[in-house]
Amino acid sequence: MLTGFSLQRARSNLHWDTRGKSAAGREYKYYRVAGCGHNLSVPRLARLAACASILALAAGTACTSGPSKVIKIGVDLPLGGDAGRAGVPTLNGVRFYVEQHPTLDGYTVVVEARDDAVKGRSDPQQGSRNIEALAADALVLGVIGPFDSSVSRAAIPSANNAGLALISPSASSRCLTKEPFLPAALNPTRAAISCAAVGLPSPKDLRPKGGNNFFRLATTDELQGPAAADYAYKDLSLRRIAVLSDHEGYGQALAASFRSRFTRLGGVVVATRDYDPIASPDLSTFVKAAKADGAQAVYLGGVTANRACAVRAQMAPTFPAGDQAPFLGGDGIALDPACIRDAGSNAAGIYATVPAADADSIAGARATIAAFKGRFTKAAEYGPYTIAAYDATGVLYAAIHTAIQAAAGQAPTRAAVIDALRATTSYSGVLGTFGFDADGDSTLRLVAVYKSPGPNPAGAWTLAKIVDYSGALPY
Repeated sequence: MLTGFSLQRARSNLHWDTRGKSAAGREYKYYRVAGCGHNLSVPRLARLAACASILALAAGTACTSGPSKVIKIGVDLPLGGDAGRAGVPTLNGVRFYVEQHPTLDGYTVVVEARDDAVKGRSDPQQGSRNIEALAADALVLGVIGPFDSSVSRAAIPSANNAGLALISPSASSRCLTKEPFLPAALNPTRAAISCAAVGLPSPKDLRPKGGNNFFRLATTDELQGPAAADYAYKDLSLRRIAVLSDHEGYGQALAASFRSRFTRLGGVVVATRDYDPIASPDLSTFVKAAKADGAQAVYLGGVTANRACAVRAQMAPTFPAGDQAPFLGGDGIALDPACIRDAGSNAAGIYATVPAADADSIAGARATIAAFKGRFTKAAEYGPYTIAAYDATGVLYAAIHTAIQAAAGQAPTRAAVIDALRATTSYSGVLGTFGFDADGDSTLRLVAVYKSPGPNPAGAWTLAKIVDYSGALPY
């Protein structure tokens, strides 16, 4: 097992978590539905919305008139249960693009949507089965999805064997496309941490036939820590910070990359600790010692499920409340009412990163969002990844168009579609202009920083800043 960086006060070495698929490899995203004012634990609503979406798509297919030639765009997303509150609005982004562009070079475009949720949660095995079913349909030339990294990890090998392109609007785990899990320049010890060291397969392991067929619009997770550090140092004017992680590979990587970037900017990390949440530790002693060493804030790499935001509550007797002593983290706590509940009366002044664009803050996206909301009028039909899915569909259209042109108007091969995606350098999307690097990652590398609403769990988190690493990486 690889050892990480030494811990102040603990006098021991950090051992990178190797629970992999259940820890470093799972996606930590909480999604509110805009305008609803609660955490929408409404599986029935999500199921009905998903069914309505699929029925509408089926009706559109059955009633299509005009060109007889058909191209299918596959979709693999969680559409049922709690997971559907994120998946259905994402599907709607695909639907809206296709409704606006019902034909392509003389071909009717049909959406073939599959649900990878089982008992309300995204299920990797179901996702893999969905991809196999879509791959068996020769008319499917590409797939939008999967939504999260665990399903992507199961789906990529199936799609690679079939030579089928996947474009995820949201999966952010670095090991889906790149080694190492944590680059050396983002580890305070300057040692790279491999995907295998945290129990994850490498990108090569996921591609049995070789060659890349997976593309994504989301920014990768290793940029969350640096983005938080940039915001802390440059916007909040913080110079001394204590850093915690919750003993999972995800949180450890966020904490390490935050430390590396913050100290590179000139800041000082006064204390660090990697704690095991299973033991329900009292971190008040750590918090008091950090304050005595001059800490102005605390950064925690961790997740709400491990009660990361309870640390915020423990800061209350020692640190000033609210913005006077910020608490920072990643998308494991962002936008989550449970974080606000755990922080209690000290819930103000929490900042958290999400490795994606915030469509509502992009001036060029306003017209498309307005048109979408004119067509999909319910608040629950629009979500954080609706416009990313719209752009993912658009870039797939562009690749299919290129492939059709190369085939002199004949039906293109899947291989030609993948080649066109690999060659994409400057697609003009609603979120901005982007291409794909050699590994399939978007060149539009945006990380959103959100601010908590205060002690009301039903309150809306607000965008604090977009950190843009498209021009240069922070390491």
